[in-house]
Amino acid sequence: MALSDEDVREILRIIDSSQLEELTIETPAFLLHVIKGATTSSPGGAPLEALPAPTPTPPPVAGTLEIVAPMLGTFYRTESPSHPPFVDVGDDVLSDTVVCLIEVMKLMNHIQAGVAGTIVEVLAQSGELVEFGQPLFRVAPDGA
Repeated sequence: MALSDEDVREILRIIDSSQLEELTIETPAFLLHVIKGATTSSPGGAPLEALPAPTPTPPPVAGTLEIVAPMLGTFYRTESPSHPPFVDVGDDVLSDTVVCLIEVMKLMNHIQAGVAGTIVEVLAQSGELVEFGQPLFRVAPDGA
């Protein structure tokens, strides 16, 4: 059973409003371990390092559309390191063309373009954390 971003948010909301101090949910597909108020150390006890600030997205180019991240996770341009990118600048895409993967809790989610046109800009780097709604690609729509 896969959990959506909304499922995880709901679990965290329930934990936050409950008397629980710690909760572990484990299935063959994922592990979720939450400790209320635990923000200063990693599971091994070492201090957490600050995450780098996201790279600012350049302003949109007039007449282009953006393909945005439908979820928070790790962005990948390829199926595996030995494969070519799903799409590159200059590639034509249809709305159902897979343009990247976003990994969430060890689950790989194939992300489709959602628009038809030509890729004009790649805005995210493979292996970087992307947030919900973050622009990933810019597309010149067909007929533009």
